[in-house]
Formats: sequence, C-alpha cells, structure tokens
Amino acid sequence: MAIAMRVRAGSGEIKVLMTHPSENGLRKDAKSGQLIPAHFVKNVVVAINGKNVMTGHWGGGISKDPYLAFKVKGMKAGDKVTVSAEDNTGDKGSVDATAS
Repeated sequence: MAIAMRVRAGSGEIKVLMTHPSENGLRKDAKSGQLIPAHFVKNVVVAINGKNVMTGHWGGGISKDPYLAFKVKGMKAGDKVTVSAEDNTGDKGSVDATAS
C-alpha cells in the first residue's frame, strides 16, 4: 500500500499531510490481546528542483496521519517540490507540487 500525501508549497513554506496508520508496536489488539505490529513512516525526503532541502528519520513515536510543515529560504513561485516517504514495511510514496 503506497503512502498517500498532499502537499502545499508557497511563500517559503512547505506543508505535507500524509495518510498512514502509524502503529508503534506496543499497543495490544482489544479482542485478541496480541501486540499490533509496528508500522510507521521511517524516512521523509523533501527536494526543491531536485536538490534535497530536508531529510527526516522518524520512528514509532510519529502519530497517525502525520503532518509536516517547515519554511525554506529562497523558494520561488514555480519551483518543483518533491516529497518522498518510506515506512518500515517498505511501502513508499512520492508526490510533486509546484510552489505558488
């Protein structure tokens, strides 16, 4: 299952909303009592016009449907923003946006 993402970029700010279940591996299933396996976003890379501007290495403490927002100096309208993510099970996702 691919990691779905929505990106907004403009005025020097990049905002990313990911759709991901995010389990830390410590929670038990209410019915069976068994641990729910860990399933979390582990790597996020953001590039502008092919140049990496942010790399994040996340762990099990990241919430369900994580949101990421940060400012970037020098981003201009028309710049191509690419966000890529991978989780601990190998699922990946990538999305492009054009800065406004």
